[in-house]
Amino acid sequence: MHDKLREHIEKIVPLSDDEFAFVCTHFTIKKFKKHQFLIQEGEAVKYSYFVISGLLKLVHTDDTGKQHIVSFAMEDWWESDFYAYYTQTEATMSLECVEDTVVFCLLLEDYKKLCDGLQKMERFFLQKANFGFIASQRRIISWLTSNAKERYEQLLKQSPSLIQRVPKSLLATYLGVSRETLSRLSS
Repeated sequence: MHDKLREHIEKIVPLSDDEFAFVCTHFTIKKFKKHQFLIQEGEAVKYSYFVISGLLKLVHTDDTGKQHIVSFAMEDWWESDFYAYYTQTEATMSLECVEDTVVFCLLLEDYKKLCDGLQKMERFFLQKANFGFIASQRRIISWLTSNAKERYEQLLKQSPSLIQRVPKSLLATYLGVSRETLSRLSS
């Protein structure tokens, strides 16, 4: 499993064996079952998560009780309620397993130690944050400028494996359409 983490990091920064050994001391591995929560709204957010295997959904529940899927995270993706993680405040979103999932967990304290102790990791996390920010902006623009069919086609083009793994009811929620509308879009 550590090989997957190393491969992921080395897509951005090369690491010596000693540097990678240092990196590994800051992560723990946890396994979760389908429907189990890694984060629940209103609780403290201890970790950011790197997905080794499985699939997660990040959900915000509004004041009326309606759930909004903010994102999905599968292998090689990072996920958390990042606002709550970095500010050490209560979660405003829940992170739940769509499939049985294995993750590397990183405490904020260990994140800071990694960045302070190895400049390469600071550069790695900066680039991951930048890519995440870009993806969020692109999704917002898509929501503002695209109709449901166009959003579905964009998702199909960008993440075809996600479409195969996520139940249609969750995909519909993510795209902001009814299950019936999604069925028409996907046929």
